Amino acid sequence: MNIPNVQFPNVNHLVHAYRVAPWRVQRQWIGNALLVVVLFAMAAALYLNVTSRTAIAGREIQNLTEAIAISRQVSSDLQTQLAGLTSAASMEKRAREMGFRPVEPDELEYLVVPGYVTPEAVDLSSSDAGPLTVLTIAPAYNQSLLDWMDEKFLSSTRSAQ
Repeated sequence: MNIPNVQFPNVNHLVHAYRVAPWRVQRQWIGNALLVVVLFAMAAALYLNVTSRTAIAGREIQNLTEAIAISRQVSSDLQTQLAGLTSAASMEKRAREMGFRPVEPDELEYLVVPGYVTPEAVDLSSSDAGPLTVLTIAPAYNQSLLDWMDEKFLSSTRSAQ
């Protein structure tokens, strides 16, 4: 099969245009190279932006951590000062400086409140109960899960017979 030699006018025109003006091809290569450089610069700028923001955030975290440590130290110092100021010896000294003195037993006056009953002390020790043994624990609490399941299984097989 013979293919007729058909000339396309547009293709010939384009080939002729590139042969006549090679600077167009060079211009395309330069444009593509500049596009790659611009894309690389944009990626580098984005990376630099993210990295700098991360570094700034890290530094702020360090500053806040340091401020927290300083605040804790100041708080501890103030608690120590408060403990010293409210100690029994310090309070007694300041009370004496203000003119207070210890009360004498004959100066005490008690107030009787009708209907008030002195609460009894609660004894939580188990000295009179003795050590806790399996016998003192209710049977419902000293049976394991496997024992319970065995008991249920045996009772169900007995009722089936």
